[in-house]
Amino acid sequence: MTRPPTTSRTLDLQTRPAQPLPVGREECDRRGWGEVDIVLVSGDAYVDHPSFGVALIGRLLVAEGYRVAILPQPRYDSDRDFRRFGRPRLFFGVSGGNLDSIVANYSANGKVRDFDAYSPDGNPWRTRNRDKNNRYRPDRAVLHYANLARRAYPDTPIILGGIEASLRRFIHFDYKQNRLRGSHLSDAKADLLVYGMGEKALLQAAELLSRKRVPEAIDGTCVRIFDKDLESFRERCMHSGYKLAELPGWQDIGQDIRRFMDAERIIDRHARARSRTVLIQKQQAVWVAQFPPAEPLSSEEMDRLYQLPFSRLPHPSAPQVPAHTMIKDSVTIVRGCYGNCSFCAITRHQGPSTTSRSVESIVAEVSEMASRADFSGTISDLGGPTANLYGTMCSIGSCPKHDCLYPEICKNLIFNEGRFIDLLDRVSAVPGVNNLFISSGLRIELLQKTRTLLEKLLRDHTPGNLKIAPEHTEDEVLALMHKESHAQLISFMQLFRSISRRLPRHVGITPYIISAHPGCSDQHTANMVAKMKRLGLTVRQFQDFTPTPGTLSTAMYVTGIHRDKHIGIEIARDRSARSRQRRIIEREFIKGQSPRSNRKAAIPRPGKRKSKKT
Repeated sequence: MTRPPTTSRTLDLQTRPAQPLPVGREECDRRGWGEVDIVLVSGDAYVDHPSFGVALIGRLLVAEGYRVAILPQPRYDSDRDFRRFGRPRLFFGVSGGNLDSIVANYSANGKVRDFDAYSPDGNPWRTRNRDKNNRYRPDRAVLHYANLARRAYPDTPIILGGIEASLRRFIHFDYKQNRLRGSHLSDAKADLLVYGMGEKALLQAAELLSRKRVPEAIDGTCVRIFDKDLESFRERCMHSGYKLAELPGWQDIGQDIRRFMDAERIIDRHARARSRTVLIQKQQAVWVAQFPPAEPLSSEEMDRLYQLPFSRLPHPSAPQVPAHTMIKDSVTIVRGCYGNCSFCAITRHQGPSTTSRSVESIVAEVSEMASRADFSGTISDLGGPTANLYGTMCSIGSCPKHDCLYPEICKNLIFNEGRFIDLLDRVSAVPGVNNLFISSGLRIELLQKTRTLLEKLLRDHTPGNLKIAPEHTEDEVLALMHKESHAQLISFMQLFRSISRRLPRHVGITPYIISAHPGCSDQHTANMVAKMKRLGLTVRQFQDFTPTPGTLSTAMYVTGIHRDKHIGIEIARDRSARSRQRRIIEREFIKGQSPRSNRKAAIPRPGKRKSKKT
């Protein structure tokens, strides 16, 4: 029998060289494992780097005493791969990977992608036959994997997690099928769904299962409830001090599509408030109940997590993984986001507040990286969802709204410019580090409040171009996006140019833009192009709006309703309308080339479980 886990074990950095977690039976045998406790299934190739979710969770579970094996990109035409390790003692943990599988497999307009950054050599196909069954990653991977795990070992608990399951935990829109679908939890008939970043919830579930108890009432999870059990579930929740709120369900939304917006507004409000309310929603056959979000990791807990031993390399079975090449010399410094942008699911997944690692922890990680023989001498990014949210905090602790940047910066948001500058100086001083760059996106309204930091970034830490994300210029569209007004971009460009004139080298600007966002017309796009040109900005990276699960922008796309008001808005829903807006931008800036983001799925920056547009 497997030794019971020591759940109180301190997560200290181990001194022996890190070996990847096993992906095959022989690797388990070499460790003397007759059985494994947990099998983590992923739609990605296995990269043992802390920017990859399955590696982060796997290392955490191992540090707590569990025997963990990784099943990366299993075949989905049989359950053979799911029998590779034998029956796991505790559970299968099923994830689609670092990206939602539909986003990974298809462009914003439904075209099949010919590149997958998380698959070996960037090739999404196992063989030359490009039949959909030969992909490394199936559509709606979580459902396929959960069904095959159940077929292999019917009595083994199945826990869903990762970005795909997290954002598809309620009724959601699937843009490939162009229809609403029920919760992944109900469709997969899984035992538990962990949403958000997942560390605390998954550890609690593992501990309960190791004691032969059913994991239930865990913060940061969702469970299935049958009709016959609903009233007793309500009573247990009330007895435990939870409030309950019922979302419009499958039948309600089927009768009136506008109720989908109602549901998304309620989910968004409770997510931002981090409320102690249990949300329930009727699916086609069962109810899905979401317990309140788990508490975010503290700075100390994040430090311990990222100090775990990682090889920081792809598993030898898949040595060339493009996402690893892009991110191998990056370091996560912050989690969470105050932005609440309508098109972005980071707030709903990582949380509406931020947690920053300590300077000492980050410097220790960089020092370990710099000591490696394969280190290039360049730290490519110190980042997260938004790099310059590092060190920020709320002066009053928290508030139910958690909307710190819109329509303007909250007076209670504290900037710690000195802490970020100290971090940059200390990382730059690490022996072996020749260059330190910040490649993650930066919020321009925050940069204007931290001018010393901005000048330092431009002078020493920008790799050619500073990346900003105004997304648009028209205030009507920006309000729907929940973004700062165009006046902020104008004032930022004035500040940027005044600083640039004092710099010894040229630094450019890379603005990111979304076309065809709900509420955006052809005229809005034409106005945006003209205003960008007047500011001297060239738009080279833009993306057609992608209606992915878990965002208010997708709810606007589906319903045609304003995010904050019961009024109709214009939607570029068909391909010709979306193409018109794209051509307006291409005609002026791209000169006929297709935008890069329509060919390849984005590679998230460190700390993200998915890209901003996802």
